Amino acid sequence: MGLAGAAWGGYSLLGRASVTPLVDTARSFLWASPLAIAVSLLNRSDMSLSRSGLVLALVSGVVTSGIGYAIWYSALARLTRTRAAAVQLLVPVLAALGGVVILNESPSARLAIAAVMILGGVGLVLATRANLTNAPTAASNRTQS
Repeated sequence: MGLAGAAWGGYSLLGRASVTPLVDTARSFLWASPLAIAVSLLNRSDMSLSRSGLVLALVSGVVTSGIGYAIWYSALARLTRTRAAAVQLLVPVLAALGGVVILNESPSARLAIAAVMILGGVGLVLATRANLTNAPTAASNRTQS
């Protein structure tokens, strides 16, 4: 998971310069496909393929993830690095909320505590960052005196 987080951070930093998020995301998917296929082939003894399963996997992986990544690339252009890092931490909370609302999963105290901790951490980062940005510097205080 640490490696995945670092990769996502690198992907996001590279995406900040994207002027064609959909094209760049498609290119990323194409470059990642050989590795995904190779890993799948290594585990083929545990694999069971069906036409509907393959279609659902492609729709889930290519269409919905691709669109999500393209939207993320588009949003990155308008976010600072710190804000982007904090905002992407909201993904697990949104996914859990989607599970509760859309899939009728049972909310738990553990989920609520985790969500509050994540939201609190993101709030602290964004509030601290806003305070640092709006805080007067020592030099500007001397010129105002």
